[in-house]
Amino acid sequence: NMTSSTLIKSFERAKEDNRAALLTYTVGGDPDKKTSLSIFKSIAESGADVIECGLGHGANIGDGGAIQDSTYRALSGGIKTDDIFEIIEEFKKDYETDVIIMTYQNKIMAYGEEDFLKKCISSKVSGIICVDWPWPLNLDFAKKCKENSIIFIQLLCPTTNEDRLKSILNDAHEVVYYISMLSTTGQKLKVSSDEIKKRFNLIKKISPDKKCIIGFGITADTINDFKDTDACVVGSALCREITRSIDEELNPATNVGNMVSDLKQKLSS
Repeated sequence: NMTSSTLIKSFERAKEDNRAALLTYTVGGDPDKKTSLSIFKSIAESGADVIECGLGHGANIGDGGAIQDSTYRALSGGIKTDDIFEIIEEFKKDYETDVIIMTYQNKIMAYGEEDFLKKCISSKVSGIICVDWPWPLNLDFAKKCKENSIIFIQLLCPTTNEDRLKSILNDAHEVVYYISMLSTTGQKLKVSSDEIKKRFNLIKKISPDKKCIIGFGITADTINDFKDTDACVVGSALCREITRSIDEELNPATNVGNMVSDLKQKLSS
């Protein structure tokens, strides 16, 4: 199972196109299982490089309003962890696009570490981000991921001091995730794009061989600033688009797809 090597190839392909890789974040099962699958397909067809799938629980730290709405919709629709694995597995039958799961430690624990990884393998998940499981406490689980060709993606924060940054990067797998802002996600960018890029450059200076994803708070207005980084995530804007589509009785998959095409174009221009 060479899952994780495909994830690295996704970043390398973007680099060959002289642009950052585009990652999308949506909540698995939002607004329901069938629509969620069609949203994934639409995202892939619209040119996203990697799909980040939120596996949420009720009290999501770091989630802005738009993502909380999406999580609430999925959970109140009765979405379970297995449903999300089924959506991913179904999606991967027809699409090569890599899928990363973003989740919480208690979700993994409740499922059982070994079983969770088995499911990731059978549904062809390429990577795992765990929002509330910090380094070095996550190292045992990270090792299990690596043994199963799944990239465990360490988080780096604006407040991480340089020594800790070096230690985390030293232990990290091939891909890391820089959370670009401290306020809850998806609000107006509190930090300037320049500040984020300065931090990104420091991470790359310490660890040039690691791919660094810039997450949280990137919109159509700011995405162009990140063209020359490794990768960036758009999440809240897409979750808001799903909400808007539902409110206006439009097709969420079509609208999210259009938004992704637009974002991809901005990164490529």
